[in-house]
Amino acid sequence: MERLNGKKTFREVIGSLRLKLIDAYIIRKFLGTFFFCIVLILTIAVVFDFAEKIDNFMEKQAPVKAIIFDYYMNFIPYFATLFAPLFVFIAVIFFTSKMAVNTEIIAILNSGMSFMRMMWPYFLSALAIAAFTFVLTNFIIPKSNLIRMDFEDKYYRSSGRKVTREDIHRQEFKQDNQNVLVYMGSYNPLSQRGQNFTIEKIDSGRLVSKLSATSVIYDTALHKWTALNYYIREINGYGEKITRGSSIDTTLHIKPSDFSRDPGFVGTMTYRELGDYISLLRLQGSEELKLFLIEKHRRFANPFAVFILTLIGVSLSSRKIRGGIGMNIGIGLILSFSYILFLQFASQFSLKGNLGPMLAMWIPNIIYSIIALVLYKLAPK
Repeated sequence: MERLNGKKTFREVIGSLRLKLIDAYIIRKFLGTFFFCIVLILTIAVVFDFAEKIDNFMEKQAPVKAIIFDYYMNFIPYFATLFAPLFVFIAVIFFTSKMAVNTEIIAILNSGMSFMRMMWPYFLSALAIAAFTFVLTNFIIPKSNLIRMDFEDKYYRSSGRKVTREDIHRQEFKQDNQNVLVYMGSYNPLSQRGQNFTIEKIDSGRLVSKLSATSVIYDTALHKWTALNYYIREINGYGEKITRGSSIDTTLHIKPSDFSRDPGFVGTMTYRELGDYISLLRLQGSEELKLFLIEKHRRFANPFAVFILTLIGVSLSSRKIRGGIGMNIGIGLILSFSYILFLQFASQFSLKGNLGPMLAMWIPNIIYSIIALVLYKLAPK
């Protein structure tokens, strides 16, 4: 197959992507440095975490086996995947800067390999890390988080995670053009009791009945909600009917767990469970919907950030500059921490403002993709 207008044919492009000795060298450097950074930083994190919590462990007589296997063996993968893009960035900056100082980058480019082709082993390594992170975050770590959080509740936290919730709104279900809206002024998950309780039934945009009660309590034996000191206002074409009483069972299908979930619960759901729960929250009209949508989009945006920070790291550190490795690592740390800070700000704007969850999680990637492309244009060719 011949060249067309001086451009490489498809077969030549595919052939140029075959792994060479230099590719294996870069992949080995990348993954080796990445895992070295993880081990080093996680060791420091575990030491500081243990120093902070040892008094609680001793006070509550936490078993050594539980500390090691239930807590730290689940804490380490959670922490590692949470900051995987940061570890990737530090690893790329470190070993690429060292290659540049040793004039290895110059030798690679002078051998006829383009800068774009040199990125190939970097992106293969980034793909392996991103895929591994995605699988862990969506299918393995949620289960380990349950064990870790249960340990924290038993041996670290002075009280349970679940606290009294206020101003709870739910849309329970839709049936025959009827919406059932539920409201509680406050709810205590320990007593499973709510205050200032109302149920409104709306048919085709018109209120047909409203139950109001001073409190509501969940009967664990009958699995029903009982409204106390209630009155029911029913509206029909002939007027209104008021009914009062001391207690009445409701037909609500909402469970106490729907009101008492801790925000940390979002990290204990696999990808499928998260999708199913988001569908339920949409049906109920829950105010928690944004929190779970942010988590869903974060699980895709975080692995994708590995590629962006890899490109930034290579473009930034492949040029030999004054200050050597230290200067590149310093600039890299500023960029990586600013990325994490930006991500946190975006999530808060989404939770407390009008910024969409998907846009909030992808804005940092979009902005830093532009930064990556600019640095790539400036990188030595």
